Amino acid sequence: MTKRAVKHDAERRPTHPGAILREDVLPALGLSISEAARQLGVTRQTLHRIMAEKVSVTPEMAARLGRFCGNGPGIWLRMQQARDLWNAERELRAELKRIPIHRTSSAA
Repeated sequence: MTKRAVKHDAERRPTHPGAILREDVLPALGLSISEAARQLGVTRQTLHRIMAEKVSVTPEMAARLGRFCGNGPGIWLRMQQARDLWNAERELRAELKRIPIHRTSSAA
């Protein structure tokens, strides 16, 4: 099986993993935040902060979510990384334009 790169609209902010939990996962499972937190082994407050998009999904939480959802931690980390990178590129837009681009023969 080959992996495909997912193309995103560069102007659309990538979805926070917490939104997926809030809008799709927990409703589909019929679980409350308290019960999901218990099953994940985290506090209700921790899960609520992720679902409210106040904090990022850490590698540790990605491992928990990957097990919980049966889809592995990678998808949760990639969603968070896409969002974090999108935010960083916008915050640093002006500064990044001032950095010269150097290409080497080993650069892809």
